[in-house]
Amino acid sequence: MKNTIFGRRKTTRVLAAIIGLQIACIGSVQALTINLNDIGGVAGTDAEAGFLAAANFWEGILADNVTVNLDVGFSSLGAGILGGATSALGIVDYTSVRNAMIADATSVGDAIATANLAAGPTFDTMINLTADNPNGAFSFTPYLDNDGGLNNALNYMTSANARALGLLAGNDPQNDGLIQFSSDFAFDFDASYGIGGGLIDFVGVAIHEIGHTLGFISGVDQLDNLLPLIGGTGIDDDYLSTTLDLFRYSDLSAGLGVTDMSADGRSKYFSIDGGTTNLAEFSTGVNFGDGRQASHWRDNLGLGIMDPTFAPGEFGVVTALDLVAFDVIGWDLNLSQPVPEPATITLMGIGLVGLAYRRRRKA
Repeated sequence: MKNTIFGRRKTTRVLAAIIGLQIACIGSVQALTINLNDIGGVAGTDAEAGFLAAANFWEGILADNVTVNLDVGFSSLGAGILGGATSALGIVDYTSVRNAMIADATSVGDAIATANLAAGPTFDTMINLTADNPNGAFSFTPYLDNDGGLNNALNYMTSANARALGLLAGNDPQNDGLIQFSSDFAFDFDASYGIGGGLIDFVGVAIHEIGHTLGFISGVDQLDNLLPLIGGTGIDDDYLSTTLDLFRYSDLSAGLGVTDMSADGRSKYFSIDGGTTNLAEFSTGVNFGDGRQASHWRDNLGLGIMDPTFAPGEFGVVTALDLVAFDVIGWDLNLSQPVPEPATITLMGIGLVGLAYRRRRKA
């Protein structure tokens, strides 16, 4: 994964109310620009139109006056590899992140979210699986991490997310990510008439992957893989929360008034009011959680475009939940138009390879 240090670094009704109020507050609208750089196999193919459709979708939804630069490719990637995405990452001190979120607040959701962020300069969290776990080295038992260390004082985020928050220049020429698809698989590049039997919805998967580069990621995936983001020996300071993780809670952590970065099977949920309201469940980790990367909504609940899997031939929907998540991590919503509903089927996780299709149970 590419790292870039870029500076100093009840719920349906609740969501509907937040989105409804944000629609009422819309003023003048600018727009996101996504530049796509072909690194091979895209130009002149159906994949080009597919990538452009996905980029156009996000450009129509997000109103930030910034430019995101993404490399895209469409070529043979090897046996069983469908594709994947990586993002440029950066580390920023929590005080700067919180101040940027407050300064960037334009919506009701933003106002609720920023009012419930820890005052700083550090924030406390629950964590487990660390070498310095007081319950025993690498114990699954979560503990309150409130020692003011690096992971209490720093956040990491994608460079695109940093642009949205004003922590990286909106027109900085640096690359923000890479998305690749394998040309060895059969894709449906136009969902206007539904997805063909046995075909993979290219545009829907591309929308999902661009969503990851825009900031829908979790540091829990680093902990779940025991891969310290900033290097070290596996102590708690090696595992940093993302902007999205500032809104990740469990019943245990909410009772203590802190977020939850643990990798285990306990329920983790999205909350913008300090853990009081559970808006939706997150996935909890491939290795030590529910079997899905934590950088997604919980599987099989039909929560939104950032679900980890969808069944072949099934249309996915960008939900109010998706919109609130991108809103509170720093993006401004353009809700002057109805939200389009892109088709999706199997949604790849960050770097996920192979084909592991599962039919989604209807919720």
